[in-house]
This record gives sequence, C-alpha cells and structure tokens, in this order.
Amino acid sequence: MNSLKHFDISYLTEGKIFLAGVDEAGRGPLAGPVVAAAVMFDTDTFHEIINDSKKLSEVKREFLYDWIVANSISFGIGIVDHKEIDEINILQASLKAMKLAVDELLSQPEIILIDGNKSFLHAAETIAVVKGDSKSFSVAAASILAKVTRDKIMRKSAEKFPNYGWERNKGYATKKHISAIKKYGAAELHRTTFLGKILPQCSNKSTSVNK
Repeated sequence: MNSLKHFDISYLTEGKIFLAGVDEAGRGPLAGPVVAAAVMFDTDTFHEIINDSKKLSEVKREFLYDWIVANSISFGIGIVDHKEIDEINILQASLKAMKLAVDELLSQPEIILIDGNKSFLHAAETIAVVKGDSKSFSVAAASILAKVTRDKIMRKSAEKFPNYGWERNKGYATKKHISAIKKYGAAELHRTTFLGKILPQCSNKSTSVNK
C-alpha cells in the first residue's frame, strides 16, 4: 500500500471505521454541470495506480473507473447543472454536488474527507483536505469517478451542440471554445455568469438560439 491508502487509514479508529472520499470535477469550465463523486473502500482494498485524476491519462481514468465501481463498498454521484451554478455560484454548487454524492452512498460514512478547503454540513465528521486528491486514496478515486462521469456528459452534449468542441475541451476555456462562443453566442449549457469577459451583453439568460 502507498502513502495515499495510509493517509486514509490514519483517520480510522475503533469507533470510526467507515470513511468516504469526496471530490468534484468541473469548477472551472464555461459550460456544463459540476459533478462530484463519493467513494468508500474496505481498508484492504487498494490499486497502486489510483491517483489524482489530473495526473492520469484518459485511458487510465476509464480503466480505473470500472475498477473503482467494481471494488468499492459504495459510490455515489452528485450533479448540479449549469442553471443552478448561475443561481447559487460555483462554490455552493460544488459543495451541493458533493453532499448529493455522499447522500447516494448505500452505506453512510462516519468520516468524510473532502478535497479542498471548504466543507458541507453532514451528520458524519467532515474534514477538508487541501490537495486531497493527491493525498487520499478515496479522494483520488472520487476524483476519477467525477472526471470520467463529467467527460461523458460533455461528449454527449457535444452531439447536440457541435459548434463548441466539447468532445475535446469538455467545456473549458480553450481558444477555440472562446472563439466559438464569440461566433455563435452562448449555448443552452453555457454558464452565463462565466461569460462576462467573452460576451459582455450576457445576462442570466442565454444569448443564443443554440438552445
């Protein structure tokens, strides 16, 4: 076992043996939802290449997604869409998605490790861990589930909105994506509160017919 797994085990005591790791994907993009995942493992369940999803190739992430689903005690996915992101802001949307993911777990944890420096209210003990996806095995696994799930959503969305290259950029602010927004306007799935510097006229409503 590596340091990520030992990190998780260090939080377990005789009174607290069920731990969940939680992370999100999609705080920064201009389009699409924010997706969070929560994962619980037995103490002896381990895979040596699980790490922060950003450090893994797409092929490895998709392989590990299947492994995590098959080998976790339980996992949950929480999704908050672009409309609610605009309504409550991305931080609150991310925390809500994380809580939704935990609520989807079949077995409720006693300790929740949350990637980042913010937490949400829960009956279990919640612990925010800065760069948790590089420190915690379960948080790293959650980052993989969240990333793969969101990427699938954006690839599917690209079929309906082909002008923006979401199958490649996943909604992030690449030069081609920004150019497409300036040319075609905002699509239904764009976060209008993120587009002020690109489309100054953009309000809480989409400015395009690309709905």
